[in-house]
Amino acid sequence: MLDHVPYLSYVLSAFIGIGLAAATGFRVFLPMFMVSLASYFHWIPMNEQFEWLAGMPTLITTGIATIAEILAYYIPFIDHLLDTLSIPMATVAGSILFASQFADLGTFPQWALALVAGGGTAATISSGFAGIRAASTATTGGLGNSVVGSTETAGAGIMSVLAMAAPIIAAILAIILVFVVVIYGRKAWKKLRGSKNVP
Repeated sequence: MLDHVPYLSYVLSAFIGIGLAAATGFRVFLPMFMVSLASYFHWIPMNEQFEWLAGMPTLITTGIATIAEILAYYIPFIDHLLDTLSIPMATVAGSILFASQFADLGTFPQWALALVAGGGTAATISSGFAGIRAASTATTGGLGNSVVGSTETAGAGIMSVLAMAAPIIAAILAIILVFVVVIYGRKAWKKLRGSKNVP
């Protein structure tokens, strides 16, 4: 019955793309590794334009990068350096994973939609957590950063799995996450600026 719903495939693709983009907002490489792993073992389909995601070189590269990224966020000062790089990198990764779901849409609409929806979602979540981490450093001396880092890693893994297994739930969670992270991220940045202004 659902097969007769107009544009259903595009709607589901959007849900998957939003979920994966949200996951890259937490961690850049973990979602890409999980997509690469799932497509390599043919658990999920991958169109010709993005076959490189299903290749062994991508699987190995993203696997190594995932481990390095996760561990680096537990190292003081390195986590802040990564925060400055994570927003643009998350934007690119979120756009790529979103675009991978719309290869038959046409090049311009595919990447325009990917940049706005995928990249925008990833950048919003990534910048929000950067603010939360900065506030954590200011208020706990960095002791709370490991909790933030663990939360981000768990969020990336959960959202990646949901995006591929339950895309509707993943999309709903992604939208909620954007609002929550924006609210708490702004509060964190304001708190951080306020503490800096205190003599």
